[in-house]
Amino acid sequence: MKSVRAFVFDLDGCVWNGDTLNPGAAAVLRALHEHGRRLGFITNNSRATGSDIRVRLERLGVTVADTVLTPLEIIGETIADRYGRSRVLVIGAAELADVVALAGHEIVAVKDYRRAAVVVVGNDFELSYERLTAAARAAAAGAPLVTPNVDPRLPIEGGDFFPGCGAIIAAVATAAGVEPIVVGKPEPPLFEIALRRLGVGAPEAAMVGDSIPSDVVGARRVGMRTVLYAPDGVPPGADAAELVIGSFADLARLAGVPATAG
Repeated sequence: MKSVRAFVFDLDGCVWNGDTLNPGAAAVLRALHEHGRRLGFITNNSRATGSDIRVRLERLGVTVADTVLTPLEIIGETIADRYGRSRVLVIGAAELADVVALAGHEIVAVKDYRRAAVVVVGNDFELSYERLTAAARAAAAGAPLVTPNVDPRLPIEGGDFFPGCGAIIAAVATAAGVEPIVVGKPEPPLFEIALRRLGVGAPEAAMVGDSIPSDVVGARRVGMRTVLYAPDGVPPGADAAELVIGSFADLARLAGVPATAG
C-alpha cells in the first residue's frame, strides 16, 4: 500500500453508514491526502449525482475528494450509446429521472408503460405494486431493463439497512423473465472514469470497499489493487481481496501515514 498513488473508496458501508462516518474515516482520509495520495469516491447510489455526494461528504467533514462518481453520471449516456434517444420508463428517485431526461430521452409515465422503449429501475422509496407491475410488463414486452446497481442492501446507522436497488431490480427482472443491464459497480465504467480523473493507471490505485461482489470484483476486473473493509470480522470469500482491514487505522498503517491519523 505504500506504493499506491491513489485510493478509491466506496461510501455506503465503508466511509459511512447513513449519516455517520465510520470511525477514523475523516482523519485517515485527510492524512492520506496530506501525504500525496489522490482520493476518489465511487458509489452505486441511484438517487444522487457526484456533486450531491460531494456536498454530503463535506457536510460530514471530508473535504479531500479529488473526484466523486455515481452511476447517475453516466446512465443517460449509456442508454443513448446502446439504444439512441429513447422513451424511458423510470422507476426510482426524481434525480434518476432528471439525469435520464437531461441526456435527451423522453420520460414515460407509469400509466403509459406500453410506450417505453427502455426501463430504468433505481432505488425507489415510493415503490408501489403499480410501479413494479409497469416496469415488469414493459421489460417483458422487450424494453431493455437498465439499473444503476444490483446491491441488495443500503447500510444505515446502527447496523440496520434499507432494501437496496438490487432488491427491487430482482423483483422486476424475475417477473419479466429478463436479465438487467448494470451501469454501476461491478461493471468497469465508474472505475475507469475514476482512474482517468485521478490521473493514475489501475496498478497504481487501490479500491477500498466493504462489498466483495461490487467493490472487490469490479476493481479486479480493471486491474486495481483491492482492499476489503471488514470491521465486523473476515467474511466468506474475503480471499478475493489482496488485503482485508478491520479499521481505517489499519489502512493508515499499511499506507505508511502516521498511525495517529487514524
